[in-house]
Amino acid sequence: MEEKASNTMDYINHMFPTEASLSGVGPLMQKIHSEIRVVDAEILAAVRQQSNSGTKAKADLAAATHAVEELMHKVREIKTKAEQSETMVQEICRDIKNLDCAKKHITTTITTLHRLTMLVSAIEQLQVMASKRKYKEAAAQVEAVNQLCSHFDAYRDIPKIIELRDKFNNIKQILKSHVLSDFSSLGTGNDGEENNLLQQLSDACLVVDALEPSVREELVNNFCNRELISYQQIFEGAELAKLDKTERRYAWVKRRLRTNEEIWKTFPASWCVDYLMCIQFCKLTRTQLMQIFQNLKEKPDVGTLLLALQRTIEFEEELAEKFGNGHTKKVTSDVEESDKGENSNQLVMDIRRKYEKKLDTRQGNQDDDKDANKDLSIPGAGFNFCGIISSCFEPHLMVYVELEERTLMGSLEKLVQDETWGMDDGSQTNILSSSMQVFLIIRRSLKRCCAMTKNQTLLNLFKVFQRILRAYATKLLMKLPKGGMGIVATSTGMDGHIKTYDKDERLICYIVNTAEYCHKTAGELADNVSKIIDSHLTDAVDISEVQDEFSAVITKALVRLVHDVEIKADIEMAAMTRVPWGTLESVGDQSEYVNNINKILTSSIPTLGSLLSPVYFQFFLDKLASSLGPRFYLNIFKCKQISETGAQQMLLDTQAVKTILLDIPSLGRQTAGAASYAKFVSREMSKAEALLKVILSPIDSVADTYAALLPKGTPSEFQRILELKGLKKADQQTILNDFKKRGAGIPKFIPETPVATQAVHVAVTPVPPPMVSTPSAAVIASREDVLTRAAALGRGAATTGFKRFLALTEAAKDRKDGPFRKLFNA
Repeated sequence: MEEKASNTMDYINHMFPTEASLSGVGPLMQKIHSEIRVVDAEILAAVRQQSNSGTKAKADLAAATHAVEELMHKVREIKTKAEQSETMVQEICRDIKNLDCAKKHITTTITTLHRLTMLVSAIEQLQVMASKRKYKEAAAQVEAVNQLCSHFDAYRDIPKIIELRDKFNNIKQILKSHVLSDFSSLGTGNDGEENNLLQQLSDACLVVDALEPSVREELVNNFCNRELISYQQIFEGAELAKLDKTERRYAWVKRRLRTNEEIWKTFPASWCVDYLMCIQFCKLTRTQLMQIFQNLKEKPDVGTLLLALQRTIEFEEELAEKFGNGHTKKVTSDVEESDKGENSNQLVMDIRRKYEKKLDTRQGNQDDDKDANKDLSIPGAGFNFCGIISSCFEPHLMVYVELEERTLMGSLEKLVQDETWGMDDGSQTNILSSSMQVFLIIRRSLKRCCAMTKNQTLLNLFKVFQRILRAYATKLLMKLPKGGMGIVATSTGMDGHIKTYDKDERLICYIVNTAEYCHKTAGELADNVSKIIDSHLTDAVDISEVQDEFSAVITKALVRLVHDVEIKADIEMAAMTRVPWGTLESVGDQSEYVNNINKILTSSIPTLGSLLSPVYFQFFLDKLASSLGPRFYLNIFKCKQISETGAQQMLLDTQAVKTILLDIPSLGRQTAGAASYAKFVSREMSKAEALLKVILSPIDSVADTYAALLPKGTPSEFQRILELKGLKKADQQTILNDFKKRGAGIPKFIPETPVATQAVHVAVTPVPPPMVSTPSAAVIASREDVLTRAAALGRGAATTGFKRFLALTEAAKDRKDGPFRKLFNA
């Protein structure tokens, strides 16, 4: 509304901008009233027009309704006339319809009588042909009679039709008996008669095709059974019913297939008579072989068993090639690549001779392996020759598996015996050559088994592989050096023993790498077997336990490496305890035992870093750091009395040992986990530095310093510190009692100031005044005060030894290397 008001005001202001223009208001109002009157007149005219239009619409609607009523009346009249016309037409056509129905019946009767005449004539002709054995003509006539009979299916109950059908069935029975009789006489005449008979039988097959399918099945079964009667009689005899005569069975059927080629041509190709006969032969042979196995009183000879199985598999493949699309054994690509040196079609007798001597892993003939598994069944037949006979060997192949195990075990012993164990073998892989040879003979054994079976026997052989690999893992574990050689070498300084120990370290690294290789390759072996073996046995293929054993070998070998370094370090630790720390007069360069520790590590670490993988080298470092740090800490307690000068020298040695340990990753040229390792080493060695700080602290503040720097310390350790400081039993007891009384009130915190920095501050930090030995004064007022007291390192700042220490520290500023320079720059 405000907007409209604003527009109105704008319009008025526009029309009358000045007072003078207001004189035009009257004329403008007259003009507006005139326009209003015109608009009202137009509205009134429109309303009147609309009123007239409504009246006209009602009139038009009434007219339309009247027109519809007239139209409906006319439609009823037309419908009545149509009904009258239909009645008239029906009356006219009544007679014509009767005549048409009669004509249709007459035509059907004539056609049926004509077909009946033809059927009677055809049956009579067929009877004559059957009696004269005219098979070719009879085959066509049977087809014709079958078609004529189909027209009389609606007249089955009529006696004449029943009579004709019975006569036709009798004729078919006669034809069937004649055909069977003629086929039974095959092979009983001379060559001339045989040729005529074959032609007659070829025509007879046409009749058989025209008869019911059961006739063909009976004929083929009778023929196949007759062919196999002689086979059954021959090979059920005592002489040939043996496993070693299996090959002669297949030779017999091949010979029969060749000699009966003309007979096979007699049958239509769609009958597949030779194919069906081979199926029956295979089933019969399987039954007889199973009987032979049941009659065996002892385990079969392995060579005979494998030869029979190999010939059986070859025969099945020949049948599959002849009647199907061919057949090849499926072997995974990994087995093929590993076993190119062996012939997949090697005779089982060669395998037997191979078993009778030790397995030679370097012999074999190369041959291309096939890796396709084709369909064996004839289209529409649905039969696969693969395994139809050979599957009966499966329950009896355990002797083969046992022989494979004995052979593999013998080969393993020979490989382990011939192994150089990493000594001057020129290996570039850092693994033992015997491990590769072990998997090579396993793959060859796997390939031999895959050529014969992929069922339970393959699973049993896989379990043999597991036992072989476990045995190899045990061999690796037994070859780990027993340790102790480092003690003799270090104590005597004999180079021969040192070289021997270096070889032990290399051997341990080789064992670690070999176990890792075996762990990985064993998993690949299990994957390959899972792809080869029958699907229902895939879940049983598991080699995780074997891999666990190789993992255990790796762990024990790395622990042995750490242990051997510990043994050599312990010798130097013992030398550290023999140093007269209580009588040292001055602080010098790092001690000899530190140099020896450095020599031990610099001689071992580079070799270990070059041979071990980063993962296992890091594991070695972690174990070593967690061992040497605490050992050094505890070794301080094993020393005798330690004077202030001795403690200062030992603090210097501690920093040098820490630097040596921090340099280990760079010595091994593997710095992947150096940061975490350095942090761990610094933490462990800081404990030893803190311990020496406590030893250097004054008697009256030693308890407070111990609680501040070593908050997790025990009273027994504290007592040992007092002994190291040279206190008498009576003095110790007083301090211990005071320590135990106020132990709960001592602040528990760990120093954050680097120990090396604290050592440098010794020269400039003033010596605090003695503490009052009262219970209230025993509690440290502040953390800074305790650390300041600990940094003082005792009251002996003015001694000759400490002056020597300061002089060396200042001299270290001008040196580019050396332990004091490292200490100064720490």
